Amino acid sequence: MTVLGSDLDTADVPDAFTEAASRYDRMVSLNPGYHRHLRSAADALLETLDTHRPLRLVDLGCGSGASTRALLAVARRLRATVRVTGVDASAGMLEQARAKRWPEGVDFREGLAQDLGVHRAAWGLEAPVDGVLAAYLFRNVAERDEALADVADLVADGGTLVVQEYSVAGSPVATAIWTVVSWAVVIPLSWITSRQTRLYRYLWRSVLEFDSVQTFVDRLYAAGFVDVEVRTVPGWQQGILHTFRARKPA
Repeated sequence: MTVLGSDLDTADVPDAFTEAASRYDRMVSLNPGYHRHLRSAADALLETLDTHRPLRLVDLGCGSGASTRALLAVARRLRATVRVTGVDASAGMLEQARAKRWPEGVDFREGLAQDLGVHRAAWGLEAPVDGVLAAYLFRNVAERDEALADVADLVADGGTLVVQEYSVAGSPVATAIWTVVSWAVVIPLSWITSRQTRLYRYLWRSVLEFDSVQTFVDRLYAAGFVDVEVRTVPGWQQGILHTFRARKPA
């Protein structure tokens, strides 16, 4: 599927991230709330888990490792011992992640989120995990219901999934704000920092085409999760960026 407003086909998104990988961290650093929001999502995950024992976590769609770093920062604050496996489909983003310094217990695997069910063993995820964080991922997953079902199978009974994602469907105000910020700020900055804009034009349109909040909540319940909670963030992204938290029944 080609996303309108972009020459980028959904299947080519990993390659587009690879193309932008060397400048991606610089680009997101220009968003003053980006790392704070990741830490908030990581906190939403870890605050539900028993941090008195070692925890096994998956960072699905880990990118260059910013979300992995957020998990470690929250774990350190809570004095929790964690092992984290980051999974991403972009070889270039994983190259950036692996080039950073990490403590023992962090590893990265290359693959599509929708292939989780097939490649779990190859990624060292044979056993269920305590929690999964998926930040800015599910817009790029075509088979969302299947992927969520695989995540539910991966998560241990009583474990938690946290998804952080943009959603503006059904809100004219959020849609208008997202479009103005994308075309007045994000896309021009992508040209300044990397001399290419197709990934960020794709970002703009993919957010417009993503599920409404309620539709994604329904997907989580259909996958077998319960106690789904949703919250948004303060500032200009209020009503645009959402954190979904769901529990697998014990």
